Amino acid sequence: MAGQISPTRSALLASKASLKTASGGADLLKRKRDALIGEFFALVKDALAAREQLAGVSKGAYTSLFGAKAWDSPEAVESLSLAGSSDYQIDMQIENLYGVKVPKINVPERAQASNFSPINVGARTIQASTDFGGVMEAIIKVAGTETKLRRIGEEIKKTSRRVNALEQVVIPGIQDDIRFIRSVLDQREREAGFTQKKIKAKIEAKSKAAREAIAATSHGSAAD
Repeated sequence: MAGQISPTRSALLASKASLKTASGGADLLKRKRDALIGEFFALVKDALAAREQLAGVSKGAYTSLFGAKAWDSPEAVESLSLAGSSDYQIDMQIENLYGVKVPKINVPERAQASNFSPINVGARTIQASTDFGGVMEAIIKVAGTETKLRRIGEEIKKTSRRVNALEQVVIPGIQDDIRFIRSVLDQREREAGFTQKKIKAKIEAKSKAAREAIAATSHGSAAD
């Protein structure tokens, strides 16, 4: 960059202003990255807890399902599962976390009543239906936490790349420009000072010669 910049005082001031802006931007991005890292590790605990909950309720639900199929027959259970299917709506909002848009999912309250008539339906089938409702809730929690975790992780990587670009490329480049401009300006000042000394020496030499000429003329007139 140094070869493309004009070595003037105005360019020096502009480069200093750019350096201040870049340094301030790097500091802000590092603070944002640190805050996101804190959120990331806090969310990891929630994600692990959601996964553990999903594993637990899934194990119980499949145990209930196997029992229901054994007592009420697989055909009866599958028929009831198709007859009892319904839409499952969730409430999802978008939050702004340090400039990152992340989902906030509210798990709806489960209906306690079954979608099918309990007449001629075994208790194990009803229990399996209830348990799989818990599995659905657990899946939604896992999806919400892991989606949020992934987006925060991506933003941390993006922010780190920006910080590295500023600290390793932009800021050193501006510093090189400043050093180049200062070296040229210092060289110009030294050359200007040397030129002034030469001019001053010539003026003094001419003045001395003029004074000597005047003095010689005065002595010659006195002798006549």
